[in-house]
Amino acid sequence: MITRYGYDVFFTVTAVCLIVIVLALLFIEPKILRYGVALVAFVFLALTVNFFRDPNRTTPKGDRLVIAPADGKVIHVKTVQDNEFFHSEVRFISIFMSPLNVHVNRNPITGTVTHTRYVKGEYFAAFEDKASEKNEQMIIGMENQHGKVSFKQIAGFVARRIVCDLRTGDAVVAGERFGMIKFGSRLDVFVPVTAKVNVKVGDVTTAGETIIAEFAP
Repeated sequence: MITRYGYDVFFTVTAVCLIVIVLALLFIEPKILRYGVALVAFVFLALTVNFFRDPNRTTPKGDRLVIAPADGKVIHVKTVQDNEFFHSEVRFISIFMSPLNVHVNRNPITGTVTHTRYVKGEYFAAFEDKASEKNEQMIIGMENQHGKVSFKQIAGFVARRIVCDLRTGDAVVAGERFGMIKFGSRLDVFVPVTAKVNVKVGDVTTAGETIIAEFAP
């Protein structure tokens, strides 16, 4: 399945690639150049399909669970000061998404969106520490009866398009899709210091399925 968040790019790229392939096969000579151009267009089309894929996921049940909002690799797990939503020390989990990952983002908890803020920033490489503070980002805070979670969709050096459906006051369900970041990026998650963190640096997460933390009883 192709994500609805990428229909504009996906159908445009698909049309262009198919036209290039047809024109190459009909008009380009010699054969080696003809098939070379067609192959490049086909590979580009395949990469686009791969990037905008949106597989179904089975989300674990539990109001205390914090589910990974993104596919990718954990690059940071540490304690930091959050002055955006918690206004206290929090546990920080950063997930880096490569261009080969699924880029559809999913809600980490079931609850209510109580904070949103868009920041128009710069475009440092997503894996750099300063990307968390300097890059273009969408900041979302959610809470339920067990605790609070905030997270940032962060645009990277290549990624220049953040898509987010969430608005303050929305009721959300863990594992449901809420947006994406196009063409490689990063997602930072903040949970209370009392939460049990279930991932470590180097772990691979699956959006909507991996339990990255649990609220304290």
